[in-house]
Amino acid sequence: MSGAAPTVWRTLDGLRYGALALPLAFLSLPLYVTLPSHYAANFGMPLALLGFILLATRALDALADPFIGQALDRVFARAGRSALGLAGVAACGVAAGFAALFFPAVGAQWLPLWLAATLLLTYLSFSVLAVLHQAWGARLGGDAAQRARIVAWREGLGLVGVLVASVLPGLFGMGLTTAVLAALLLAGLAFLSVAPRGLSATHTAHLHWALPWRNPRFRTLLGVFMLNGIASAIPATLVLFFVRDRLQASEGEGMFLGAYFLCAALSTPLWVRAVRALGLVRCWLLGMALAITAFSAVLALGAGDSTGFLAVCCLSGLALGADLTIPGALLTGVIQRAGHGAQAEGVYLGWWNSATKLNLALAAGAALPLLDWAGYAPGQRDAQALNALSLAYVAVPCALKLMAAALLVRAWKTTKGFE
Repeated sequence: MSGAAPTVWRTLDGLRYGALALPLAFLSLPLYVTLPSHYAANFGMPLALLGFILLATRALDALADPFIGQALDRVFARAGRSALGLAGVAACGVAAGFAALFFPAVGAQWLPLWLAATLLLTYLSFSVLAVLHQAWGARLGGDAAQRARIVAWREGLGLVGVLVASVLPGLFGMGLTTAVLAALLLAGLAFLSVAPRGLSATHTAHLHWALPWRNPRFRTLLGVFMLNGIASAIPATLVLFFVRDRLQASEGEGMFLGAYFLCAALSTPLWVRAVRALGLVRCWLLGMALAITAFSAVLALGAGDSTGFLAVCCLSGLALGADLTIPGALLTGVIQRAGHGAQAEGVYLGWWNSATKLNLALAAGAALPLLDWAGYAPGQRDAQALNALSLAYVAVPCALKLMAAALLVRAWKTTKGFE
């Protein structure tokens, strides 16, 4: 079993730490894409009721994250075995909740309550496991390049999980998908048990759940993260509408999404190398610039321009690699410079995860009503509706990314040691 974090981060270290991210990614596409249609088509649940349950349970989950993080800091303060034991319990909750969601054991009259209860079990178990995993990585510390490398392993293997989870249900059904999830969770925990660790016996009972908000660097970084995150979440919310109505290329949906995530996964080692040469902030700004440039070209695309859009997906996937690798590494540096290393990573990452979930909610909550107000509805292909769709898909995200870049540059120039 490994002790303190190694000064030289090896490939095997990255695999041991990052492996758990692969099964955790199963909680993205199957739950957000497959689950709603599964309950509507197979059980006849009304879409309005389904949407309310999904929104309410996700909101409760997001509110719980900072308190989960605070509790995890106390767990980490005891010993590594305590953290591993809690990870095992949370993994059981994830596997059991996922299975119960897709294979309900109640009749139609109790199905809404079953869905709400099992969603809460799955979401909260996932949040405990995800925040624990991220805090474990943050406690490893290191210089900018090593922090980026640690995050890149986690996020890169998470993207591999997204790709696997996107094809398994369609090819083999939810039964096998559930079994694969359970097996990967077990493997991820086994790898984590021998992963490098930076755990300490620091006493953390005095740390408050609002501690990160007293750190000005954290507030600034979170502002950049949220602006940039909403800018990325809006296209994710609208991409299928754009492909089906603007490009009229619904048969290429899987190819576009696959290319996007694959390029993001392949780009993470490149961004880690770039960090050594350019630093974290410059690399994140470069990624934002690449995303804005790629997305600007979308305004010139129309029906049948699948090749052009595939190129955009590849380039924006490369930019996504920076969004996944850099912010987490910057956050670790912010925690260390505040003197909160090895004691408050959990509560910081609890707020960070809560912001991530809020980004998704704000993107859908803003983009969809805006499109409706502008006269677009799914299936409409008149010029005015399609122009509104293109502007929402391109102009709003690019404007938000420019704002995020400006805030990052300002913070970088005025805050010493931001990296």
